[in-house]
Amino acid sequence: MKYYMGMDHGTTAVSFQLIDENKDEVAYFSLNRDKLSNDEVNFKDSLCEYVKPNDINLLAMTYAMGDNINKITSIKNVENKGIKSINGAGRVTGGGSKVYDEILSLNIPSVLIPGLHRNSTFMDDKFRACYSHCASSEKVSLTYYAYKKTGWKNMIIADISSNTVSILVEDSKIRGAIDACVGAMGFIHGPIDLEMIRDIDEGRRSANECFSHAGISKIARVNSKVTNTKDIIIEKALNNDNNAKLAIESLIMSVVMEIYGLYGISNNRIDGIILTGSGGCMRKPIDISGQITKKIEKLAPVKVLTSKSGAIGSSLIAYDIYKNRKENIMGIEVDYDY
Repeated sequence: MKYYMGMDHGTTAVSFQLIDENKDEVAYFSLNRDKLSNDEVNFKDSLCEYVKPNDINLLAMTYAMGDNINKITSIKNVENKGIKSINGAGRVTGGGSKVYDEILSLNIPSVLIPGLHRNSTFMDDKFRACYSHCASSEKVSLTYYAYKKTGWKNMIIADISSNTVSILVEDSKIRGAIDACVGAMGFIHGPIDLEMIRDIDEGRRSANECFSHAGISKIARVNSKVTNTKDIIIEKALNNDNNAKLAIESLIMSVVMEIYGLYGISNNRIDGIILTGSGGCMRKPIDISGQITKKIEKLAPVKVLTSKSGAIGSSLIAYDIYKNRKENIMGIEVDYDY
C-alpha cells in the first residue's frame, strides 16, 4: 500500500495527515513545537509508528510564510526552505525547521506549498498591491480542504487559532487574504496598533515582539508559552475573569469584522462561509464558533470544519498532484517533477 501525506506548519505544533489510495485516513499526528525544539520528539520516529517513509508516494508540505515561491514546487527545486527570511514570523522555536530537514534527509518525495504574498501572481492585483504578505502556506491547504469538502466555488474562510487569517475564494481560485498582522486578532498574534508603533519607535519592543503580543492575550493579560496561551485564556474566562471574557468577546468582534470586510469586496455571490482552526471550531467549553455563526449566518450558510483542516488539505493536495496529475490547485500552478 502506498500513502499520501500532508503537513500543517502551525504556530504551536507541526501536524500531519496520512491517507491511503482511497483517500481514507490512515493516521493523524501532531508534534508540539517546544518538544521538537528540545528533541523530545522527532518526525521520523513518529511517522514510523504508522508507515515506512519509502511507502509515501508524495508529501505536500507547508513551511513558515512560504514567500519565496509562488508555485507548488518540488522540494528539491526550493531554496532557503521557500522563505525570504524567518524574521517577522512571530515566536520562533526551530522545531519546524528540524522537521523540514528530517523530511529532506529521508528522501520522501515532496512538494512545498507557497504562501500568499506580493509575488503570488494567481491573486488579485489589489491584494498584492496592498499587502506584501497575505497568508502563510497552510492557509492554501485548509482552503483546498474546504473546497473539496463543500464544493463551494465562492467562499470566505476564517481560520481562527493563535492568529486569525481569512481567505476569499472566487470562481474556485484564491483571490486574496487578510493576514494576522493587519486584520483580526488571534489568541497570540494580532495587528500592530498605535501604542505598539510608539513602543517600536522608542525602542521598548521590537516589531516582532509586538506582533507576538498583539492578540487577545494582551487583553486577557496572559504572557505564557505559545502552546499554553489559549488554554489559559479559556480557563480564566470560565472562572469569570473580566479581562479574559472581554478578550473572547473582542476576538469574536474582530473576526466578524474581517468576514464582513471580505464579503463587502467580493465580486460574486458567496456560497458559504467556513470557520476552522482551534478557535473557529470551538464549541466547548466556550461556544466561539456558535457566537460567530450567529453574527454572520445572514450573509451565507456557515460550515464549521475541523482544526485538522490544514493537514488534511495538504494530504489531498499531495493525492491530487500524484494520483490525478493536477496542474493547478485553487489557481496555483503546480511545478512537480513526476
